[in-house]
Amino acid sequence: MKAVKVLYKPVGMTLGAVGGLVAGALFKRVWKAAGHEDDAPDATDEDRGWPQIMLAAALEGLIFSVVRAAVERGGAVATRRVTGTWPG
Repeated sequence: MKAVKVLYKPVGMTLGAVGGLVAGALFKRVWKAAGHEDDAPDATDEDRGWPQIMLAAALEGLIFSVVRAAVERGGAVATRRVTGTWPG
């Protein structure tokens, strides 16, 4: 069982990086569709108000969390199918 956990670490890290890229691209598409702008505001964007910055941060956090959970769960399920052991 410990071997599966050790072997899963680099796989999990790779999946996490790919998930982050997917989440970032998805957030940009959602923000553009919802806000009709190409770029989401940064916290230090002087030309944007608090509501817009907080909305962007909340939406980005939501998307990243959901994508992360889906990627981690999918990786764990795939590991169990391949090895017969849950990696957690």
